[in-house]
Amino acid sequence: MTGTAAIDALLDAARQGLDRVQPADLAAEIAAGALVVDIRPVEQRQRDGDMPCALVIDRNVLEWRLDPTSLHHIPEMTDAGRRLIIVCHEGYSSSLAAATLRQLGLRRATDLSGGYQTWACLADQRPEGRACP
Repeated sequence: MTGTAAIDALLDAARQGLDRVQPADLAAEIAAGALVVDIRPVEQRQRDGDMPCALVIDRNVLEWRLDPTSLHHIPEMTDAGRRLIIVCHEGYSSSLAAATLRQLGLRRATDLSGGYQTWACLADQRPEGRACP
């Protein structure tokens, strides 16, 4: 097989429209009113820890919970213009999720570059014995 994998091309395209947040800037984004959404599976959260100030929403219901026009949206999401920062394990699936949210009209959706792992290393939040990437 030669060339770029299809998923790599999809990821590159998804990231074209995102102004990804650097872990060092996350606290300022939260202070400015951003909603941080952790989409990591329960197994990763149990192993690696929770992310303070993040709302946990399973990836399989993300769009329904964050779309303010959905009957199933969360109370925190009443404005399509609200800044959303999606967090996954390493910053890959969060980019795809943020791009999908933008397709729904949530124009300020983005993700955390490097995901939880990079943030945890920067914030020294990693569990004992786990090395930083």
